[in-house]
Amino acid sequence: MSSESLLSKTGPGIVVAATGLGAGDIVAASAAGAQFGTVLLWAVVFGGVLKFALTEGIGRWQLATDTTLLEGWIEKLPKFFSAYFLVYLFLWTFMVAAAMMAACGLAAYAFFPILSVTQWGIIHALVALAIVWFGAYKVLETAMKFFIGLMFLTVLFCALRVMPDISIIARGMFIPSIPDLGLAFVLSVIGGVGGSITIMSYGYWMREAGWQGKDMIPTMRIDLGIAYGLTALFGIGIIIVSAGVQPEVVSGNNMALAVADQLVPVMGKTGKWIFLFGFWGAVFSSMIGVWHGVPFLFANFIYHYRLHTHLIETPGSISKTTAYRAYLIYLAIVPMSLLSLDRPVWIVIIYTISGAVFMPLLAALLLYMNNSRSWLKELANTWISKSLLIACMLVFGYLFFNQLQAQF
Repeated sequence: MSSESLLSKTGPGIVVAATGLGAGDIVAASAAGAQFGTVLLWAVVFGGVLKFALTEGIGRWQLATDTTLLEGWIEKLPKFFSAYFLVYLFLWTFMVAAAMMAACGLAAYAFFPILSVTQWGIIHALVALAIVWFGAYKVLETAMKFFIGLMFLTVLFCALRVMPDISIIARGMFIPSIPDLGLAFVLSVIGGVGGSITIMSYGYWMREAGWQGKDMIPTMRIDLGIAYGLTALFGIGIIIVSAGVQPEVVSGNNMALAVADQLVPVMGKTGKWIFLFGFWGAVFSSMIGVWHGVPFLFANFIYHYRLHTHLIETPGSISKTTAYRAYLIYLAIVPMSLLSLDRPVWIVIIYTISGAVFMPLLAALLLYMNNSRSWLKELANTWISKSLLIACMLVFGYLFFNQLQAQF
C-alpha cells in the first residue's frame, strides 16, 4: 500500500490521537524516563495497544449497528447508566477544561511571560472556541495533522539528539520489566498516554468524515493503528528525551519545563525552544480536540434521549445545533473559574483522577455490548478483543482505586 493510499485512510484517528496527547501524557512519560531511563518503553507501547482496543470497540459498534455507542447505552442499558453518564460528563468537562487551560497557559508563559499563566490559559480557551465555532470538521482534521506533525518532529528531533545506544532502546521495548517503585507506577505509564473520555468522540469524527457502514471497518482499523502507533512513538520519544537529560523536577506539569531546561547543555537554547514548541503544540491541539469532540456527546445524548433520533440518520452535522453550541460555551467559559485558584498542577491532578473513573467502565461496557451476536452479529468481540478489554478493565480499574487512595 502506497503512503498516499495509507494517508487517505487516516483522519478521525489522527484527530483522536492529537486530542489524547496532552499535558498529562507528557508528565507520565517524562516521569518514567527521568526515574527509570528507557526500561518502561514497553509500557508505552502496551498502553497504545489498550487504547486501540477501546477505540476500535467504539468504532466497531457504530459501524455495525448504525448507532453511536452512547445511543446504545441509552437504548440497551438501565437508565442508571444514562443518568450517571450525563452527571459525570458535566463534572469531567469542568475539570478537564480547566486542566487544558492551565496546561496551555504554562506552555505559553514559558515563551512569553508578559502575561500570567491564567491569562494565557483564557486566551487559548477563547481561540479554541472560535476555531471550533466557525470551522468545519475538515478544518479540524487539517489543523490536527499540522499539530501532530509539529509534535512528532520536535520531540523526535530532540530524542535523536540525546538517544542512547539502539540496543538499550530495544531492551526497553521488548523486554518487560517492573522497576522498584512497583506495579502502580508501571500501570500509570500504561494508562497515561492517549486520552480518556475523549476517545468516545471518535465515533462522531467518523460520522463527520462520512464513514458509515460495515465496509468501513478495515479502514477504521488502519486509521486507529496509525493513530495509536504515532501515540506510542510520541511517548517513546518523551521517555528518551527525559532519560537523556535527567530533569530535576520529576512530577507535575512543570516537568516539561524542567526537561526543556536540561536540553540546553546538550542542544543549546535552540533545543529548549524546539521542545517547548512541541509541548505547546501537544497541549493546544488537545484543547481544540476536546472543545470540538466533547459537545458531540452532550448534543447526541440530549437529542436521542428526548427525541429518540439516531445521529446517523440526522442530515448534516450536529455541530451547528443549539445543544452542541451551548455545551461548547459551557466547556470554554465556565471552567475559567477554577483558574482563579492559581494552582494549575493541582487542577491537572484532579483531571487525572476524574478521567480514571471512566476508563474501566467503558472497557466493561464494550466487553458486554460488543459481545452480543444479536447486536453485532459476525462483528462481535473475538477472543483477542475480549482479552484486551479485560486487560483494560484490570489496568484502569487498578489505576482508579490507586489514585483515589493516593489523593485521599
